[in-house]
Amino acid sequence: MELAVRAAAAASCSSGTSLQHPRAHAPLRLLGRRLPARRAAVAAAAAAIAVEPESKVQQSNNSEAEVFACPVCYEPLIRKGPSGINLPSIYRSGFKCSKCNKSFTSKDIFLDLTVTSGTKEYSELKPARTELFRSPLVSFLYERGWRQNFNRSGFPGLDEEFQMAQDYFQSVAGGVLVDVSCGSGLFTRKFAKSGSYSAVIALDFSENMLRQCYEFIQQDDTLVNTNLALVRADISRLPFASSSIDAIHAGAAIHCWPSPSNAVAEISRVLKPGGVFVATTFLSSPRNNPFSVEALRPLRQLVGPVNTSYNYFTEGELEDLCKSCGLVNYSSKVQRSFIMFSGQKP
Repeated sequence: MELAVRAAAAASCSSGTSLQHPRAHAPLRLLGRRLPARRAAVAAAAAAIAVEPESKVQQSNNSEAEVFACPVCYEPLIRKGPSGINLPSIYRSGFKCSKCNKSFTSKDIFLDLTVTSGTKEYSELKPARTELFRSPLVSFLYERGWRQNFNRSGFPGLDEEFQMAQDYFQSVAGGVLVDVSCGSGLFTRKFAKSGSYSAVIALDFSENMLRQCYEFIQQDDTLVNTNLALVRADISRLPFASSSIDAIHAGAAIHCWPSPSNAVAEISRVLKPGGVFVATTFLSSPRNNPFSVEALRPLRQLVGPVNTSYNYFTEGELEDLCKSCGLVNYSSKVQRSFIMFSGQKP
């Protein structure tokens, strides 16, 4: 936890100078060398399905075509290419919205379904806590020590955390699961290997996190041809049709989102009736948030939002947020500053 706070503070108070250290460029060079090999691996896998009949290649069936939607108008995307929610087929496919005519392709190892996908001149920056995780260095380190430090705040460990989430998802087994803010894919891989879901979609805003996710997937032969897809998207503008997703997982993420309320509202929108949302985060405490919610509320009324490195909430706030976004059957499990909470779409 201390490592995360220090890194976020450094990102907020400087222009990223810590990333300019000569040793910091090692992961950058490493990623640069590996990227062509990764693309070649995807292309080779895609070529293996190129012998499919033309009728199959032209357009996927309805159930698959309706999974992805335009992030601009939420219309289901029309796919041209091989069917399937897996890396090789999505790599060879093109997607287009029939309503706004916006096109989306998988030029990299992930499908970019952000609103700004395809823009040439326009660019925008997210809050420092979001931009921090887009850096190659942090993406490289996340699964190599960063995430493991969370146990200091009460996180129970990856295996136990995964099993806790699986218990919440029992009612939606066999459906499509989206691992939002998936990072390097720690839980994405576990969900995919469990065989509990018809498809698993790893979703993150960070291009470099998705590249790390793909690198780890390539190291496991059992995952390469599974129903697993990598998608870049904004958590507040999810590229899925309303009521189309069975399960959504957000591991140690909500405190990093620019607008948690917009994000949970989007999650509620895309969940099917009976769909389940499960998330973990750090509870607000004197250790990570020296000002209580009650102390900050009058200040917010006077000067507006009070910016901190991360958004930390009390358990009451998280329950209130879920209910205000239309989720029911809220439940939670707490261990020191760690909380896993869940809500269901009625």
